[in-house]
Amino acid sequence: MTSDDAGHGHDGSRGPVVFAYDGSELAKLAIDEAGRLLGPGREAVVLTVWQPFDVTFVPKVQLRINAADAGEVRDAASQTAADGAALAQAAGFSARGEELQAAPTWKGILHAAEEHDASVIVLGSHGRTGLSGVLLGSVAEAVSAHSRRSVLITHRGE
Repeated sequence: MTSDDAGHGHDGSRGPVVFAYDGSELAKLAIDEAGRLLGPGREAVVLTVWQPFDVTFVPKVQLRINAADAGEVRDAASQTAADGAALAQAAGFSARGEELQAAPTWKGILHAAEEHDASVIVLGSHGRTGLSGVLLGSVAEAVSAHSRRSVLITHRGE
């Protein structure tokens, strides 16, 4: 991809940035890094993917949810996405939050990117290795392996 192509959807239009946002510190860092790399004024969708019984995002500390109650999990995911959208706005994006029920998470991210004709997908890599990486898989790895869109994966700056 050339620098002239960066940020353009499949039809040449400049599609939004889709942030895969789980509320973690790494997801917050990914928003900040994308703000520095992509510049201000871009449209963005901050996506939190959820599913009942397997809460894969980090709800607010004071928020207690019953993982078996789909309504509570959806509401918590919606609030997490809204919190991420506020961070993206502070980083210079014109952002809105969105929640999506999907399993596995990476398929939900790709679905949303297609639905919005995203120019780029941004997510943080938790960098799981060893047995946890094999058992849990890597959302970042799966998204990058299966996406036809550009993927920006940020890593913890250590």
